[in-house]
Amino acid sequence: MKRREFIALLGRAVVACPLAARAQQPGMPVIGFLHVGLPQPYARMVAAFLQGLSESDFVEGRNVAIEYRWAENQTDRLPAMAADLVRRGVDVIAPAGGPASVRAAQAATTTIPIVFSLGSDPVKMGFVNIRL
Repeated sequence: MKRREFIALLGRAVVACPLAARAQQPGMPVIGFLHVGLPQPYARMVAAFLQGLSESDFVEGRNVAIEYRWAENQTDRLPAMAADLVRRGVDVIAPAGGPASVRAAQAATTTIPIVFSLGSDPVKMGFVNIRL
């Protein structure tokens, strides 16, 4: 290898190395928000969700991204929307709006954490299994 070729190769490696290192760094975490309803009636709930995140120092657009999926009261759309969130590689799924959203999220993944809140007992509903 000639000296000029070697220097050119070294130069390209030095330039590419920081780019490769930057590409390997983890990006901002992504929350998959899955709701059975429409956005407008639940604007206050979403605001409360965002407020709760900010109280834990997570601010949408600054250090966390949120992928919203609204089924527009068509529960049959939930499985495809949950599967889309899984394909997009979200870090956690937050189903809301009732049991149908939770079931869709659980059917779509066994590896991504699912965080939900229900007014009913999640153990009795079969969403959570307790092993002693």
